Amino acid sequence: MRGVLGKRRRMLCWLLTQAPLPLAYYRSSPSIYKTKLSTYLYRFSSGFLGPISSSATRAFCSKPREVGGMASSLQNQGSISYLTQREAAEVDETLMGPLGFSVDQLMELAGLSVATSIAEVYKPSEYNRVLAICGPGNNGGDGLVAARHLHHFGYKPFVCYPKRTPKPLYSGLVTQLESLSVPFLSVDELPVELSKDFDILLDAMFGFSFHGAPRPPFDDLIQKLVHLHNYEQVQQKFPVTVSVDIPSGWHVEEGDVGGEGIKPDMLVSLTAPKLCAKKFSGPHHFLGGRFVPPTIAEKYKLHLPQYPGTSICVRIGKPPQIDISALRENYISPQFLEEQVEADPMDQFRKWFDDAVAAGLKEPNAMALSTTGKVGKPSSRMVLLKGMDKDGFVWYTNNESRKARELSENPHASLLFYWDGLNRQVRVEGSVQKVSDEESEQYFYSRPRGSQIGAIVSKQSTIVPGRHVLHQQYKELEEKYSEGSLIPKPKHWGGYRLQPERFEFWQGQQSRLHDRLEYSPQEINGKRFWKIVRLAP
Repeated sequence: MRGVLGKRRRMLCWLLTQAPLPLAYYRSSPSIYKTKLSTYLYRFSSGFLGPISSSATRAFCSKPREVGGMASSLQNQGSISYLTQREAAEVDETLMGPLGFSVDQLMELAGLSVATSIAEVYKPSEYNRVLAICGPGNNGGDGLVAARHLHHFGYKPFVCYPKRTPKPLYSGLVTQLESLSVPFLSVDELPVELSKDFDILLDAMFGFSFHGAPRPPFDDLIQKLVHLHNYEQVQQKFPVTVSVDIPSGWHVEEGDVGGEGIKPDMLVSLTAPKLCAKKFSGPHHFLGGRFVPPTIAEKYKLHLPQYPGTSICVRIGKPPQIDISALRENYISPQFLEEQVEADPMDQFRKWFDDAVAAGLKEPNAMALSTTGKVGKPSSRMVLLKGMDKDGFVWYTNNESRKARELSENPHASLLFYWDGLNRQVRVEGSVQKVSDEESEQYFYSRPRGSQIGAIVSKQSTIVPGRHVLHQQYKELEEKYSEGSLIPKPKHWGGYRLQPERFEFWQGQQSRLHDRLEYSPQEINGKRFWKIVRLAP
């Protein structure tokens, strides 16, 4: 991203930040702790560390639910522009000349792009220990910034920075990491086998301005990464290597000349991909650095992918081949014990619901509603919880919809709440009845006028000729009630209340040994209470 020497130059989950986890979860290597890292243990003096969740991190990078796709929405690699070494240098000079960018601005954006790209693919619950190998130039500075952000994202970074740059910007980055108690390791303190001590190796040694052959100690460090990859061909593919802008040792335009260089699992191109990125064959190629102004894009005829939503990184190139059977999450959560729960399941539900709201999860009131009609065929759909009290859970819908027809034939249903960021779900089963007209009307008039009109337009679950029909009807009603007149609640629209007869609270745990606590109503001597039992996961 920046290459002209002397002129070149960001939630496990909210719950886990609140509930401490044993240090053992983070798989710190004994071989590291035998050396310099023992001096850093004071930051774990309480024996606990609570990381930010991978889902919170993913949300920060891409806001996937808001834009209809994660930051890694795929872009056709053939339509992307690639810069030569000269063009890359000119772009940097222009950014830091007439366009007014500073080195520290660009370095911060670059490092944040790298950290968020990593968080998109490698979850801190599985890839926690990161070794950032930083070179003496701006590429190394990007690595230092990325390490700081990764720390805040819940990772456990270590930094190898053998040739420190004696400039205030770089000294400041080192001070920032030291204030976070991020360990710095010399080359001699690195373990012989990196695969045993680290999950991610961040290659931030050399960028696009580098010429010639790498000098010590970077030549040996590059060979460590090369040999590690060769070793992994016959062993497990672990740890992963992430290169910043240019895989160190590659030719900026010709790539891995000779085919004996680093073969990273992820490449994070900055500003625009360099020509060598065409030779990258790893599974994950991201573009970061969302700041290219139109003047530069026009001058160099740059065709860059659109960054979705508020994302600072975007996936480019072909999607990785995914083995669906291998997709899994190793949940890390506090234990959910019988003696800790509320006696009343509604109180326990409110407690968990409040946690989901406080964690900033999107639509924590979203729930899957499952119904069956007289023929016994189940159907499910997502609806929004709009009320809860001692009598149950309330939602609103069209009384002529499929779910309403099935509830009229069989007034029993189940609800499922799933809060991914907290590794939690709640199942509720019970009987269903309509709420009063007064209650439905009160809620109807609390909705935005657009939603009120939409309830009239939509004859839910019926066939429509096309979307244009809905828009036309909506426009007509919008004009009809344009003067702010009262919009009548449709007779076919109202609320339903599920009265709970069974609850199950689920908390994800490691090795699939999940916590499942079931509440069922019991009665003794005419007194009703909820019996709590643990179910096998």
